[in-house]
Amino acid sequence: MKQFKEKLIVGIDHGYGNIKTANHCFKTGVMGFDAEPLFTKDMLEYDGRYYLIGEGHKEFLPDKIKDEDYYLLTLVAIAEELKDKELTEADVIIAAGLPLTWTSGQKAEFAAYLSKNEEVSYTYQHTDYHVRISGVKIYPQGYAAVAEFVSTMKGLSVVADIGNGTMNTLFLTNGRPMSSKMYTEKFGTYQCTLAIREEFMQKTRREINDVIIDEVLQNGTADIPASDLKIIKTTAAEYVKDIFRRLREHGYDEGTMTLYITGGGGCLVKNFYKCNPDRVKFVDDICAAAKGYEYMAELQLKADERQ
Repeated sequence: MKQFKEKLIVGIDHGYGNIKTANHCFKTGVMGFDAEPLFTKDMLEYDGRYYLIGEGHKEFLPDKIKDEDYYLLTLVAIAEELKDKELTEADVIIAAGLPLTWTSGQKAEFAAYLSKNEEVSYTYQHTDYHVRISGVKIYPQGYAAVAEFVSTMKGLSVVADIGNGTMNTLFLTNGRPMSSKMYTEKFGTYQCTLAIREEFMQKTRREINDVIIDEVLQNGTADIPASDLKIIKTTAAEYVKDIFRRLREHGYDEGTMTLYITGGGGCLVKNFYKCNPDRVKFVDDICAAAKGYEYMAELQLKADERQ
């Protein structure tokens, strides 16, 4: 969260697997109730209903404004950042993002969706909040994660933002984005999870829990039978090979270009692919995009002020 005059800039990365702010990360899950549920630790109270945050898995929706979930998750993200500063009331500028090739088409609608209530009151984790939405800035995913050091990039570079739902690929020349060379594909890490589920069922006639799959994807191993681990690792390795196949189809050359990998999929590349460390760089901070949104919003606001 950044201060701009009397307002606060809150960067929010609205992922399909996790919501990230500059300082927080929580699961993209929302479960609504008409009456107060039994467990209330991460409960949001808004507009007469109760919501448990982090429950369930958010279905992939190309258009994030189709339901109210991302609005509710935005309220929680703001509350998490305000809590760090011991604030319960603030004027907030939301800095968010959309997949590269969707930004221009959905930018206005997503901004309107996030700012549909100029003032909003709600309760999260039994604390009351009152927030005034002073503005919304929307930026391209992927680029945001490298925005703060993009000026140091030399030659040809590629940014691959591998999230839970999508993979966004952007080519740059000396740090300058090439608008004709950016791609958004529904090939996030959840596609790998689905492939592992299917392969595991075919090979063993058993179901495998996503918690175990996530542990293997993140750490490269888990405390499970070697035969089960082999199925997961083999399928994950095939998924990562497919990532690089897609990158090459878009024009990526491992010998002459530097690849920057950001997003949750970075751990899969680390664990299941041998790459040249001089040519492949990892942006390990899961909150990098949210921080990038804040950085770009601050630059834009200062530039607007000078005009």
